[in-house]
Formats: sequence, structure tokens, C-alpha cells
Amino acid sequence: MHENDISSKIIGCAIEVHRQLGPGLLESVYEEAICFELARAGLRFRRQIQVPIKYKAVLLESPLRLDVIVEGKVIVDNKSKSEIHPIDKQKLLTYLRLMDVHLGIIINFNVPKLVDGVSRVVNKLSEEAT
Repeated sequence: MHENDISSKIIGCAIEVHRQLGPGLLESVYEEAICFELARAGLRFRRQIQVPIKYKAVLLESPLRLDVIVEGKVIVDNKSKSEIHPIDKQKLLTYLRLMDVHLGIIINFNVPKLVDGVSRVVNKLSEEAT
């Protein structure tokens, strides 16, 4: 399944979570709820994955963790804050590069309409189906 198809399903799951819970909760609550919806949608995912950082020939012991990776192809960064800042997108782009993944989605659940809280971050994404 191509990253764009996966991201469409992820966004559908996020819309359902936002419809049920609304804004104003902790990120951890939204992460658990979206993982529930991802599982219902038949998508494979992993949560709280440590991001490896290699510096020269050394693998650093990193405290960096990404929220969710879906089908091994799309990183989901859950947020619950007043607004997304450029540093949030840059951090996700760094995660994409470090994990050699091509698409990430920031989902900010702390908005009245979820469509206003979704941002795509791309790292050399091919538009062709794979």
C-alpha cells in the first residue's frame, strides 16, 4: 500500500477519534485512541519507537521516540497544543530522515475542526504506487 493510501486511512481514524473525544485531552489519550482505530481499520502499527541516531560510526543512546509508525511507512506525530510550530515539522522531518521513511503526519487534536490540525511532512516521497 502506498504512503498516500495509508495516510488517508490514518486521517480517517483521526477524524473518528476527534469526533468522539473532541479537543483538550492529553496527547497520550489521543495516541491510545488512534491506535485503537488503526487496529480496527486493519492497519499494522508500532507505538513509542526509539529513533536511532548514528553519529559517525557510533549509534548514540537516544531519548528520541516517535509516537506511532503505521505499516512501517508513515510516521504519526500526535499533538494536543494551541498551534503547530515550524520546529514540530522540522522534528518530524528529522525523524523521517533518521528512520528512512518518506511520509509523516502531524495530527493536532486541540482544534475545533480536525482538518485544521493535520499537516503532512514529506521526505523524498514518490507519488507512484509501490
